[in-house]
Amino acid sequence: MSQTVITLRGPTASGKTDIAISLIKQLPIEIVSVDSVMVYRGLNIGSAKPNDQILDQFPHHLINISDPENNYSLGKFFKDVNKAIQVIIEKKKIPFLVGGTMMYFNILSKGLSNLPSSDDEIRKKIEHQAEVLGWPELHKKLSEVDPLSATKIKPNDKQRIQRALEVIELTGKPLSKFFKDQKNTDDYNFFNISLFTNNRDRLYQRINSRFSEMLNDGLVDEVKGLLESTNLSSSNNSMKSIGYREICVFLENKSTLKEAEHNASMATRRLAKRQITWLRSIKDHNSYDIFEKNLIQKIQDLICQEFKL
Repeated sequence: MSQTVITLRGPTASGKTDIAISLIKQLPIEIVSVDSVMVYRGLNIGSAKPNDQILDQFPHHLINISDPENNYSLGKFFKDVNKAIQVIIEKKKIPFLVGGTMMYFNILSKGLSNLPSSDDEIRKKIEHQAEVLGWPELHKKLSEVDPLSATKIKPNDKQRIQRALEVIELTGKPLSKFFKDQKNTDDYNFFNISLFTNNRDRLYQRINSRFSEMLNDGLVDEVKGLLESTNLSSSNNSMKSIGYREICVFLENKSTLKEAEHNASMATRRLAKRQITWLRSIKDHNSYDIFEKNLIQKIQDLICQEFKL
């Protein structure tokens, strides 16, 4: 029998965590984080992770489950999120998936192909080629061996170019072929709620203010402490996340703190724009503007109506 899972999807800085915390106080739900940075231990301030007091009172699944020197993958997320959903359903509660990592939501709705695990040696080889030739040249190489994937990947998308070339070297097959045979989540029905805004300037102001608050809360010291106390460097995927990447550049004396703040805010704004564009491209959701009045109550009423609570 199919079980229903609620998703709350929205751009960065749209207030998703606050909404989720308010709803868990009123509804029989458990929160599952759908965030590619909150999975890492120690990446707290820059990921806008709920503080320890909130997490103790309202536990979230898939937060603080990976050391930052490890590369948390799509395949790992797919496995972990399905396990979390099952645990919650067994408690007779409703899984409430909250976040802004659209790649994760996309894999939930479309399924996961049986891709091979990453290979550090091959990845280093590809990164060395990129240092010599540049990522746009590697994108041209990808176009020759896997034109379908290349059309979906931008010439400057380092991570996806690297993964596509890695899969070809590991298997001899293009990445695009793997997505014809996918593991899916047919056991679940998804009740999707999406957050938008037509007032981009107001969202961008919130993004700028939030990053300034992160700096005041000690983001630089957080990054410095992570780099000093673990086998971690700016080349790890966790440190390539927005905010952490720019602070790493600052700590390497390659920018001023003011430049780092500006670059992080701009990168976050571009991310929010991509997130909103992705959400607008899909139709399977109930949508709300993040700045409308009584937003939390409206979402609560919608869920109560759908689940007859």
